[in-house]
Amino acid sequence: MAHRWEAPRWGPPEGWELVDVEVPAPLHGEVTIRMAAAGMNPADVKHVAAERPGLSLPVPIGYEVSGVLTAIGPATEIASGAAAVGDEVLAFRISGGYATELTVPADAVFAKPASLTHPQAANLLLAGTTASELLHVTGVVPGETVLLHGGSGAVGVAVLQLARRLGARVIATASPSSFERVRRYGGVPVAYGEGLLERVRDAAEGAPVVAALDAAGTDEALRVSLEVVADPSRIVTIAATGEAESLGIRRIAGGMPASAAYRDGVRSELIDLAGAGELGVPIAGVFPLERLHDALQVLLSGHPGGKLALVP
Repeated sequence: MAHRWEAPRWGPPEGWELVDVEVPAPLHGEVTIRMAAAGMNPADVKHVAAERPGLSLPVPIGYEVSGVLTAIGPATEIASGAAAVGDEVLAFRISGGYATELTVPADAVFAKPASLTHPQAANLLLAGTTASELLHVTGVVPGETVLLHGGSGAVGVAVLQLARRLGARVIATASPSSFERVRRYGGVPVAYGEGLLERVRDAAEGAPVVAALDAAGTDEALRVSLEVVADPSRIVTIAATGEAESLGIRRIAGGMPASAAYRDGVRSELIDLAGAGELGVPIAGVFPLERLHDALQVLLSGHPGGKLALVP
């Protein structure tokens, strides 16, 4: 018998319940994972805040985990190749990760690099694939200067590392208390708030700001992006929804077919980078599975200072 968190009704996480569930034996194309860490993302809360097409109650919570294989379906390999019971793995774009054990599609599962802790592995791919897609859709190339809104968050930190590896210069908005984190990962920090446009132009040091990547979703972020980037097709947001379309700004999201296809395709590359130490996953806190609501308070504070993980 396993334990998992699920939403029995649409609404805030105060209504989520920790329940006992039977874990089905894996069929062909499936594996069972004993969870060692579950990654936490604001999307976990947003996706059950209101009724969504294609989802039926109760909804298991959690999209990425790291753990150990306890069973493998007949004639089944995981996405990274052959695997055996006892292997350490990570899984992304699965359902019900806030659980002690779960059976998932094998094509969502990869061998975990030994250099990553389970909390790091469980928090790698949602933020990492989002960051990679932000750079991809804006066509950032070496030598360019780009603007990043939300530079100290999980997606922002991944963008900074991938952009540095690419050879692009990133001006990143953040609170002054987060400037050191932005600098650590290769960005040029500027404070958001009144006067942002002038600070961005000063930080650019005369170079054109050719693209803007928005992970903040504020009116200020969109307005300043449109002021400094000459080509609106090189402005993209993951946080603003209705405003983006009305302003002609591109929006990406994991539920969009094109985004899902890109993010699935880049998983192996990002895992390799993380395993080689070229893509770090800063962890701010680890909480027991039963203390989910304590972890959510930190997650939803807006400034957790890194990724959070649940552990059994």
